[in-house]
Amino acid sequence: MLPQEIIRRKRDGAALTAEEIGFMVQGISSGGLSEGQVAAFAMAVFFRGMDMPERIALTRAMTSSGRVIDWRPQALAGPLLDKHSTGGVGDKVSLMLAPIVAACGGYVPMISGRGLGHTGGTLDKLAAIPGYRTNPDIATFQRVVSQVGCAIIGQTDDLAPADRRLYAIRDVTATVESIALITASILSKKLAAGLGGLVMDVKCGSGAFAAEPAMARELAGSLVAVANGAGLPTTALITDMDQVLGRNAGNATEVAETIAYLTDSASREPRLHEVVMALAAEMLVLGRLAGTTATARRLAEAVLADGRAAEIFARMVAALGGPGDILARSTKYLPQAPVMQPCPAPRAGFVTGMDARAIGVAVIGLGGGRRKASDSIDPAVGFSQVLPVGTAVGQGEPLALVHAADAAAAAAAIGELQQAIRIGAAAPPPAPTVLDRLTAGDLTEAVS
Repeated sequence: MLPQEIIRRKRDGAALTAEEIGFMVQGISSGGLSEGQVAAFAMAVFFRGMDMPERIALTRAMTSSGRVIDWRPQALAGPLLDKHSTGGVGDKVSLMLAPIVAACGGYVPMISGRGLGHTGGTLDKLAAIPGYRTNPDIATFQRVVSQVGCAIIGQTDDLAPADRRLYAIRDVTATVESIALITASILSKKLAAGLGGLVMDVKCGSGAFAAEPAMARELAGSLVAVANGAGLPTTALITDMDQVLGRNAGNATEVAETIAYLTDSASREPRLHEVVMALAAEMLVLGRLAGTTATARRLAEAVLADGRAAEIFARMVAALGGPGDILARSTKYLPQAPVMQPCPAPRAGFVTGMDARAIGVAVIGLGGGRRKASDSIDPAVGFSQVLPVGTAVGQGEPLALVHAADAAAAAAAIGELQQAIRIGAAAPPPAPTVLDRLTAGDLTEAVS
């Protein structure tokens, strides 16, 4: 086969065969395809798209470009389950969800990523914990999952290597926003993790990649169809990302909120709690650890109430090199910003909405995210105590607390927050947090 002929066929709108796709993926991972050919292939897919059989073939080929983890030697006593989010602002759900599901009898081998654009990354949050190893070897990963019930790490070099090269090229050729390529990128890593079930959290709103409901549903449908077509039982929830999820945004501040969530029922912001419980219920039903979502929610609430989920979080942190007393002494271990200033409301009224993307960008401006891949992150900076939509506020009262490296950075962030958070005369009507749910049975397009 000639790569230029396959690129030409896709450029002209043809559906590629599984053999052609496999050939291209092998060339991407081995280096047999030049940078220009990979970029041209990505651009052709970006403009022409892929049908479901092509997406399934691409996902399978990218999965098999590296190692697929075999869990049979561990003889686990429960199902292997995972969740993946398409990213948002203040989205620390994975940090509490993994130990909750583990406490209910599941095993959660979660392979997560670093921040992308304005969205925070799960690995960047965990890296704020001193000593936590985000990139252990696979043997350590499997041992921690087997002994603790969950582990959250980054992608290793031998898992879906084709995805790493393809994504790096997409990132610099304006081809990131392709539903087909996003689907294969996400699912190839999940299939390589050897999962038995997956729940997708597809974010929708100003702080999400999919800002509009139609795009969120298209992405969710693609993920569910391709995952099930590739043999991985998957459901998806579409959840609101039109405001910060929870009260904190920033790496150490979100770990602090996670610990408070796991240990203190009064600290559970309602929208965040609803997303966590909805995803936990889906995972437990998918893994047959509960018969209904109502039963699953009760199980998840119970392991929160009796402290089992918090204990598993602490054991995971310790097993991956972090401090053993993170729950009791988090303020000792989590980095603190030298400057903390309230962001005053410019007028009295109600919080009627916010530009969540702008808030994520403001975190990057503080140093809590990356402008380019080589940037280092200040784990201490960000926002806490962000007022949710619908809250009454007086003039001069704090909309949030800014955590900054210096006074100038704090002042700039305050100005950005005041622009991003809208204040009106009346509270808006309550909006749902979980917007939609998709299963394989909801999709009309064939996935085989």
